[in-house]
Amino acid sequence: MSSVVHKSVTPSGAGASDVATPTVARQGELAAPTAALIAVTLWASAFVAIRDAGHALSPGSLALGRLLVSVTVLSVAAAIWREPFPRRRDLLGIAAFGVLFLGVYSVSLNAAERSVDAGTAAMLINTGPLLIAILAGVFLGEGFPRRLFTGSAVAFAGCVLIGLATSRSGSQAGAGLALLVLAAFAYATAVVIQKPVLARTSPLRVTWLGCAAAMIVCLPFAPGLVRDVDAGGAGAVGWIVYLGVVPTALGFAAYAYALRRMSAGSVASLTYLIPVAAILLGWALLGERPPWLAGVGGALCLAGVALARRR
Repeated sequence: MSSVVHKSVTPSGAGASDVATPTVARQGELAAPTAALIAVTLWASAFVAIRDAGHALSPGSLALGRLLVSVTVLSVAAAIWREPFPRRRDLLGIAAFGVLFLGVYSVSLNAAERSVDAGTAAMLINTGPLLIAILAGVFLGEGFPRRLFTGSAVAFAGCVLIGLATSRSGSQAGAGLALLVLAAFAYATAVVIQKPVLARTSPLRVTWLGCAAAMIVCLPFAPGLVRDVDAGGAGAVGWIVYLGVVPTALGFAAYAYALRRMSAGSVASLTYLIPVAAILLGWALLGERPPWLAGVGGALCLAGVALARRR
């Protein structure tokens, strides 16, 4: 009799545990992709904001201004959440990530878009996720998953269509194209450097210190920032605050959270959704109706990301 009771209780207890454990596991699996999608949306909004802010602010001024705001916000967050400070050996990696991604990438992209149209810029910048997947396979041991590279290739083809649809004729090449190539390599290298550091340091600390390192490097742009803000007025200040808080502080922290829990190649593949989100935001906020070819490109981006994420 006692053995019967024992058998009836044990499966019930195990069943309750089996129900709870997969639920928690699924929630954990969804947290990182959700954070990556939040970062993608916030970064897409930056393209819309930079398009208008660029009329009043030079590339260096815009980069320094948003970094000053983001460092202020993240310093308050770091004081509230007293997380462990990174080891000395990780500080160099964090500084390199910040200088490359938040400094070199931002300034190069801002400067390039003054001479190269947005469509061409999008096509070159979106080689970044493929570069990340290759570098992660070589230096981080992530390998070369066929589904990831196939999906990324499909998504990149979608970005090319979006670029062709939104390109303007007569755009000047030369230095602008070189700056875009520099920005793509800086972006890819920074992510590969950042990934192992996040295994030992919190996303908040990495984002905060990375922004601080980039801000120090961009300090020579301070005189230009003062002049641009004085000439641009409240509108320029408003864009600086928005870009510093939303796409930079929140966006990069969300991306770091996702990168800590996912492979670098998988997170990078989700960034192919940025052109799609930017088109939708431009349509909703600025009334910029996208061409039909951009819609086809957006569909390819979605299909490519779905293929890259498929198990």
